Amino acid sequence: MSFFKKLFKNVIKDGDPKDDTVTVKGKPKPRYYGTVTPYPNFNASSDASVLQAAIKSKGVDEDVIIAVLVKRSNEQRQKIKVVYEASTGKSLDKSLKAALRSDLEDVSLALLMAPPHFDAHLLRKATKRLGTDEDVLVEVLATRSNQEIQELKRVFKEVYKTDLEDVIKDETSGDFTTALLAMLKANRAENTEVDTDLARRDAQGAHLPINTCLSVYLLAFQQYACISDITLPKALDMELKGDIEDCLTDIVKCSWNAPAFFAEKLHLAMKGHGTCEDTLIRVLVSRSEIDLKKILEQYRAMYDVSLQEDIMKDTKGHYRDILLGLCGPH
Repeated sequence: MSFFKKLFKNVIKDGDPKDDTVTVKGKPKPRYYGTVTPYPNFNASSDASVLQAAIKSKGVDEDVIIAVLVKRSNEQRQKIKVVYEASTGKSLDKSLKAALRSDLEDVSLALLMAPPHFDAHLLRKATKRLGTDEDVLVEVLATRSNQEIQELKRVFKEVYKTDLEDVIKDETSGDFTTALLAMLKANRAENTEVDTDLARRDAQGAHLPINTCLSVYLLAFQQYACISDITLPKALDMELKGDIEDCLTDIVKCSWNAPAFFAEKLHLAMKGHGTCEDTLIRVLVSRSEIDLKKILEQYRAMYDVSLQEDIMKDTKGHYRDILLGLCGPH
């Protein structure tokens, strides 16, 4: 499949960026599109006691544990962890790991991680298993800000005692490695202004270095979106193969419409026989305080069914309940 045919499949342009701001006290502020919000009248001591009782109760009260975890922001969960350990002498992570099982355990532990630690965990898992999970590497690095990538690298080194760049070099190869290392530099432009002259000049060139391509493909794609299909720049009408094709496709999809990119990920995780639990957990946890509301909207627009309906069909029990809780009211 050609690069652009693959690229445009199921892609919907995101809305006007001006719609993503609200005016507060005369100043524009970004709208909040997360489904998890800070709990009002939050009390870390009370929550820690509730969780301790739920964990100790006969048979473990999963409903109570879920209710607390999905209705507290990540920052609030971090405070609960501190109070829980201070009052019980045990870490909340270890207590939940001992009390819960299977997928519910995985989601709960993921919710207890601060975002940089969760990202570091995802990349470690993606590179440590038998066969590298290239999709996860690209997803994380292409959808995090420069600051988030810098923090991710710091935490990765702190927790795993090795540089993330060295792990990427060891576990990947060729142009794909170069592309990942370019993203790890965390120096890409984060505004939406497009230098169309640069895009036009670079798109006319041939055999561009892959680190230049990371910028050029996005610029040329944005320029292409403003013109007709007939005048597609010949420099981009090409076949790409393997990991680098998937990498560049995902980078552009994320830049064009990140919620649609994640909606597609979730749909594929539940399509056909079997469910990819790792993808469901990764996306719902990582986007729950960023843009999960937008992802829910895109999912319905793209597949004519709500994400919650598909989750109910493909999962069950307390695992289903915690995923639905992260999606917010339905």
